Amino acid sequence: MSTGLLALLDDVAAIAKVAAASIDDVAAQAAKAGAKAAGVVIDDAAVTPRYVVGFHASRELPIIGRIALGSLFNKFVILLPAALLLSAFAPWVITPLLTLGGIYLCFEGAEKVLEWTRPHPDQAQSSAVPMDAKQLEDTRVKGAIKTDFILSAEIMAIALATMPESAVWTQAMALAVVGLGITVGVYGVVAMIVKADDVGAAMVLRGMSAGALLVRGMPKVLRLLSIVGTIAMIWVGGGIILHGLEFFGLSAPQHGVHAAGLAVGGGFIGWVVEAALSGVVGLAVGVAVIPVLSRLLGKGH
Repeated sequence: MSTGLLALLDDVAAIAKVAAASIDDVAAQAAKAGAKAAGVVIDDAAVTPRYVVGFHASRELPIIGRIALGSLFNKFVILLPAALLLSAFAPWVITPLLTLGGIYLCFEGAEKVLEWTRPHPDQAQSSAVPMDAKQLEDTRVKGAIKTDFILSAEIMAIALATMPESAVWTQAMALAVVGLGITVGVYGVVAMIVKADDVGAAMVLRGMSAGALLVRGMPKVLRLLSIVGTIAMIWVGGGIILHGLEFFGLSAPQHGVHAAGLAVGGGFIGWVVEAALSGVVGLAVGVAVIPVLSRLLGKGH
């Protein structure tokens, strides 16, 4: 009896060790994948606050909540199963799809850069048909969820591409951890950003001088965040394109960028050089594809 019990305890301990190792694998893969997707995450956080501009303060958090729920639907219901199916049955498709996504990121980033230099003449005419607050909110939320779908697809594709070959359930768990963590992190930060001015106003009413600084500073923070997000979008997109070219047999551009980083001594400075050159590539590609993608997506330029 005691021997059987000891054997059972040994089996339980062995199972626990395997489970712990698997959890460690999931955590390690999720951490690595999340770090690789950081550039897209920054862009996601930079893009979202503009969707609540013009609404009453009481609607800001509910709108962010609706967008966050849509983001979770994108990641868990559509993208995660699709990523696992591609990984299992057509892994060769992942890099080409990732490259197309990188081109789209460069396109979006280049559009923003061009908007900074020459604003669209139709920006003053925001809508020919007036909408009530509910219609406008629904339209903004739908637009935000569509944008999130592209960014989430990039995040999941980058995450999957960084993962070593492993069991399907390990990949699924790692992707789920990345998706949930990034969604909570991004929209949590966005919520704090859009409510910071309200916090500042409340501090002013209580006689706290720091509140005025917060109210005055938030527009500048949002502007800086938009610039950082655009730079990150172009840099990440350019890096993805260079990797895609290498996948298709054109390794010279990727090797050239890497060699430039090594030429300045590597390390942080080398990383900055490689990121800058990837950004140059991304901006060039983005500007080049604007006429084609604008026509395909129905955007006027």
